[in-house]
Amino acid sequence: MDDTALARLGQRVTTLRQHKAWSLTFLADEAGIAKSSLSRLEQGKGNPTLDTLWRLALQLEIPFSALIASAQATVTDDDISVSLMDRLQGDMPVDIYLMTLAPHALRHAAPHATGTRETLQVLGGSLQAGVEEAPVMLMPGDVHQFLADQPHVYRTGSQNATVLVTIFYADEGPA
Repeated sequence: MDDTALARLGQRVTTLRQHKAWSLTFLADEAGIAKSSLSRLEQGKGNPTLDTLWRLALQLEIPFSALIASAQATVTDDDISVSLMDRLQGDMPVDIYLMTLAPHALRHAAPHATGTRETLQVLGGSLQAGVEEAPVMLMPGDVHQFLADQPHVYRTGSQNATVLVTIFYADEGPA
């Protein structure tokens, strides 16, 4: 993320935390991240990982897209990159991401809110993905839908993968 995107993201996290009347220490502890990392993020510094941002979104009780939308940026970890493509509001809110995974990438994802479904469409490459207990092998053109309110995984083999990820939220939807 560039400096402008980091500043917008930091401001968004600060606003959400203060709206809940939580201290920096409380949010950091609940999200399982270092207080210094959260402080740097709120100051618009550092380079937060996907895992850090997902943990914060879960604790702040908002979808990942609601957290990163203000940054209008691609979030990249060592071997995975996620870009928010669109957020659709309505009776059943939907987030659409483009995810790219390097060869031998592995991402364990925490459960989303109850009733959330995820649809993956493989645009290129191949990967195993879905609920942790039973991931499915997906090839280009394959589509797989699963309940994302349980731990799930994305794993590539010797080649990279590009995946369109669509998240359908249950009743309450994203904030």
